[in-house]
Amino acid sequence: MANTLLTPTAVTRGALAILHQKANFIGNINRQYDDSFAKSGAKIGDSLKIRLPNQYTVRSGATLSTQDTTETSTTLQVATQVGVDLNFTSADLTLSMEDFSSRILEPAMSALAANIEATVYAGCYKAVNNMIDGDAAAMAYDYMMQGRQRMNEELAPMDGDRTAIWSPYHARKLNVDLKGLFNDSAQVAKQYREGIVGRTGGFDHYENTHVGKHTTGTAAKTTGYLSNGATQSGAAITVDTGTTSFLVGDVITFAGVNAVHPETKADLGRLAQFVVTANSGTSVISLAISPAIVATGATQNVTTTVADNSAIVKVGAGANETLDTSMVFHKNAFTFATADLVMPQGVDFAAREVLDGISMRIVRQYDIANDKFPCRLDVLYGYKAIRPTWATRIHADA
Repeated sequence: MANTLLTPTAVTRGALAILHQKANFIGNINRQYDDSFAKSGAKIGDSLKIRLPNQYTVRSGATLSTQDTTETSTTLQVATQVGVDLNFTSADLTLSMEDFSSRILEPAMSALAANIEATVYAGCYKAVNNMIDGDAAAMAYDYMMQGRQRMNEELAPMDGDRTAIWSPYHARKLNVDLKGLFNDSAQVAKQYREGIVGRTGGFDHYENTHVGKHTTGTAAKTTGYLSNGATQSGAAITVDTGTTSFLVGDVITFAGVNAVHPETKADLGRLAQFVVTANSGTSVISLAISPAIVATGATQNVTTTVADNSAIVKVGAGANETLDTSMVFHKNAFTFATADLVMPQGVDFAAREVLDGISMRIVRQYDIANDKFPCRLDVLYGYKAIRPTWATRIHADA
């Protein structure tokens, strides 16, 4: 019986299946595939527009007070192209899909998944402003539940689409803390045999070795910085000049500026947290932050504007401290988007496939001198924190 050759389409489908299996962060966030590029193909820098939910205020009394519906959206650029380049022989193409996957696709897709996961996770956590501060304390179940409380206060949906991603260190600590709590026998067996937490506290839990470290700027926890100017709001706050720095991803608070309920605007009784969005340098006169401070109206997120000489405090870390970046989040806090790459002409074979919102292209050529098939597998993607308040970073040192 003649051997059946593996087709580029079959190879691409197999590669996508392995990539999806190995990417547990991307696999648990919103994935969007834009088929508008299916005919012509997308190029680096093409943009997708994602619509955000509208917000309104509630009137008091019987007098009509109409509000315009203002559609808001955010732009996500598919700006990153990554791929793995392979070189296999005619004989390799006669292997079964199972053998071909284990010998060639598995290690290739492991490397690609690691690259994408690490890049996307690092970009996403740095956009998250909420952090549970366990500085100098041991990782514990209660920190996860504080994260759950913070997400509830921010109105993240309780619909089964919540996930916790843990660094290996935090996963170990959490497993130890959970072993005495009630779980069904199957769950307990997994915890002891595999070190798998499973689902608890309203989250699906995953350990991820691609959860990186965050190193903070040189500003101490009590930074010594004060705001410079009264009634400040927006995404840039003027501060008194200092000599220490803040880095993208550092989380800060302003004295007297509390968080509010997203709908009722009631004071939540805790300081609002903001994430630094641009490295400050060592002569800080302005801090770029997210979310922007809004003290009135439908998008109000704080009790008051920043007053003059408000103390600025760093959350969860001191100067030059290195933190694990574990995180709890709702699926729709982040979006990962792919688009179809351009299909080249004049090659031996080219194919595109889509699996669960991820588009991959294979391009194959024939090397007649060596009887080999140089082949490239590419993904064009972009990502963005669409609703970063639906996520919370967990910080614990010990």
